[in-house]
Amino acid sequence: MISLCVVAIWCFLRNRFVWTGILCLAVSLALKPQIACMVWLYFLLAGAAHRKRALKTLLVTAVSGLTAIVWITPIAANWIQELHSNLAAISAPGGINDPGPTYGGPHTAGMVIHLQSVISVFRDDPRIYNLATYVVCGVLLLLWSFVTMLSRFSPARATLALAAIAPLTLLITYHRSYDAKLLLLAVPACAMLWAEGGSTGRLALVATTAGVVSTGDYPLTILYILTANPHWDTAGLFGKILTVVLTRPIPLILLATGIIYLWLYARRDPADVAPLLPAKSDKRSLVLTRS
Repeated sequence: MISLCVVAIWCFLRNRFVWTGILCLAVSLALKPQIACMVWLYFLLAGAAHRKRALKTLLVTAVSGLTAIVWITPIAANWIQELHSNLAAISAPGGINDPGPTYGGPHTAGMVIHLQSVISVFRDDPRIYNLATYVVCGVLLLLWSFVTMLSRFSPARATLALAAIAPLTLLITYHRSYDAKLLLLAVPACAMLWAEGGSTGRLALVATTAGVVSTGDYPLTILYILTANPHWDTAGLFGKILTVVLTRPIPLILLATGIIYLWLYARRDPADVAPLLPAKSDKRSLVLTRS
């Protein structure tokens, strides 16, 4: 689903094979909306042309979804109730999707990577850790949305917007470490800022590298081996902080990465264009050279 998102973004930003992009984003949105929803939201807020593409994507998703429902309901009439029961069972305390300390699987850094898994260490109450996550991510998402709506679209700003929203997408609701491949969306923005040089380029490189490396299979395996049998007291405040740092560092890294890119996105000059596009002076000098 992440690869389909990346293909759709390329099609929209390059303005090529637009209907291919619409179909790819629609499939991703239908099969795994927690991955594609924020990418879709960006194009909805980005401007008139991209808003039309986002609405067409929503239409294709709705038609395909309704078609699947009409097709499957006569075969399995109780599929909605069964799906609800399965989700409730695996999300209950002790289930494999429980973000709290009673999680039924191995307690590794890659168990779940949304922000609830950090907050639950300090207060294992869904009403508390869900509310805290929605408040933190909601404020960041509102800021991102305001910046997107009030600024003029350009390819450079699009890369920054997508780099900021990718970590926030992973923090809001249920995700595992393999979903962190969505951080691929931050690579173009990192490359652009690094090419510009300066402290912002170095900051983007550190943030992106930390996010990509911390969610990689080998680093997660090594961290699991080192922390599989904790030898510290997890009851006290210091023990809980140590538990978060050693066994659940990914949400904190994602939060820091999202805040950094949101800051860079908000402070970017709205008149900026993609650095790959030649400036007007370059065009004139090119014409003079050819003549």
